Amino acid sequence: MENKEIVETTEKKSTSKRLVSVIIALSIVIIVLLLLLGINGGNKKKGGMPGAPSAAGAPAGMPGKGKGGFDGGPTVTPVKAVVAKNTVLHDYVITNGEVETQTAIEVFPSIGGKVVQMNVSLGSPVKQGDVIAYIDPSEAGSSYQKSPVVAPISGSIISSPVKTGQKVSASSVVTKIGDIENLQITASVPERYVADLSIGLKAEISLEAYPGIVFPATVVRISPVLDATTRTKEVILNFDDKDLRVNAGMFAKIKLYTVDYAGKIAIPQDALTNQGDKYFLYVVKEDNTVEKREVTLGKNVGGYYQILSGINAGETVVTAGMLTLSNGSSVKVIQ
Repeated sequence: MENKEIVETTEKKSTSKRLVSVIIALSIVIIVLLLLLGINGGNKKKGGMPGAPSAAGAPAGMPGKGKGGFDGGPTVTPVKAVVAKNTVLHDYVITNGEVETQTAIEVFPSIGGKVVQMNVSLGSPVKQGDVIAYIDPSEAGSSYQKSPVVAPISGSIISSPVKTGQKVSASSVVTKIGDIENLQITASVPERYVADLSIGLKAEISLEAYPGIVFPATVVRISPVLDATTRTKEVILNFDDKDLRVNAGMFAKIKLYTVDYAGKIAIPQDALTNQGDKYFLYVVKEDNTVEKREVTLGKNVGGYYQILSGINAGETVVTAGMLTLSNGSSVKVIQ
């Protein structure tokens, strides 16, 4: 009987301990929940969910009240724009050429033999009648007087292909004399542009020795014959002004202006959007909304398109920022 009472007493103590443990655990959970509720309540009083920006600290790019915010106002898109106006587009051809003297003559010896003396070098100035070189026509077992090579014109030596001791014939070029004060550019223009060529066309010449500097020139001669091998036509241009920085033999990059397209509005091609084979521009209206207009395109020169129809001169056309626009969108034109 005593053993039974001892067992019952032990079970009661064990049950009591379990109840106490459960009560303590529940108390801890309740305290934690109360603490969390207190923290959340404090955050709500200070602006809502943790980490959410307050009205004063909203990012500059977020639309505010009345401008596309949460009150349903229109979104205002910043764009760049230009005023449409009639513009002359100057079409051009890019080619290369070489700077040469306008006047040049090759000098030949009067007799064949060995070059025994050269009195000039590349760039040397000469006058008409100056002795350029001496040729010795002597052969083995015979002796002859040296034969002089004389400059037929005044100028400068622009080519000197032979050296002392070299054998030459009467058909060998000893030197080439040219007028280095009057220079020209010889260029080749592709066949597809030949119809646009004419005497008097203007060009801009760029030289590798002087980057960023433009030397104006004018077309003075056009070859009457097309080169069947290269499918090009030779064009000669003279510099408009003498410039001591320009030397014969320099490589030239040529921007040759050919045809002018006038009387139409011209807009940067980046302002255009397209749907299939149709092209559109966005026109800014007086209420700062845009109207999407279909346009007809003309010539494209240097990144500008002629607009044949669809807009009028004086209207403001969006040139940047149009990718997010639709008909009726509100915009703000920025510089």
